[in-house]
Amino acid sequence: MSGVSWLNSEAFTAFGQHIMWSDMIGNTIGLIALALGWRRSIWTWPAQFLSGVILVAAYSSANLSGGVGKQLLVIGVALWGWRMWQRGRQQAQDGSIAVRFATWRERGLLVAAAVVGTLAVGGLFTLYPSLSWSPWADAYIFVGTLVAMVAQARGLVEFWFAWLLVDLVGVPLAFNSGLAFSGFVYVVYLALVLWGAYDWWQRSRASVRPALEGAAA
Repeated sequence: MSGVSWLNSEAFTAFGQHIMWSDMIGNTIGLIALALGWRRSIWTWPAQFLSGVILVAAYSSANLSGGVGKQLLVIGVALWGWRMWQRGRQQAQDGSIAVRFATWRERGLLVAAAVVGTLAVGGLFTLYPSLSWSPWADAYIFVGTLVAMVAQARGLVEFWFAWLLVDLVGVPLAFNSGLAFSGFVYVVYLALVLWGAYDWWQRSRASVRPALEGAAA
C-alpha cells in the first residue's frame, strides 16, 4: 500500500461517519497551526504547510476540487507567510510579531478581493462542472482561505474573522462530502478563532497605547 493510499484509508468509524487518516492527521496539524498562530509563533507556517500537503490527499479522495485548490493555496501562502513573519521579527525590537487592525482601505481591498475572486472562481467551476460538484461553496472556501492567510501574514486581526466566515461554509460541506473529521474539528476551530481574535485584539490595543502616549508627550 502506498503512502497516499494509506492516508486515504479508513482510520475508524465514529457516529456512523468513516474517518480517514488524511482527514484526521491533516486537520489535527491544522489545529496546531491555528493555535501557534494565536501564540504568534512563526512555526504556524510550517505547520500550515504540512497540513496543506496532507489534506490535498483527503480532498482529492472526496473529489472536492475547491478543497484541493484551497490546500494548494495554503501550501503556497504558508511559504510567503513564513518569509513575512521572519522579516517582521527582524524588524521588531523584541523579536515578536506585531499585530494590528487593518485600515479601512485594507479592509476594502480584502472584501473586494474576496467578492471578485469568488465570482471568478465560482464562474470557472460552473463552466467546468468536472472541477467541482459544489462550485460556489468551493469557490467561497478557496478564495476566503487565501484572503484569511494573506491577512494573517500581514498581522491583521481581521484574519480571524475571515477564517470564521470560511468555516461557516466549510463545516456543512465537509460533512456532506464524507470528511467527518473536518466537520468535527471545525467546532474546535471556532473556539480557537474566537479566543485568538480576542487575544490579537488585546495585543493590538496594547501596541497602539504606547504610540499614543508618545505622541501626547
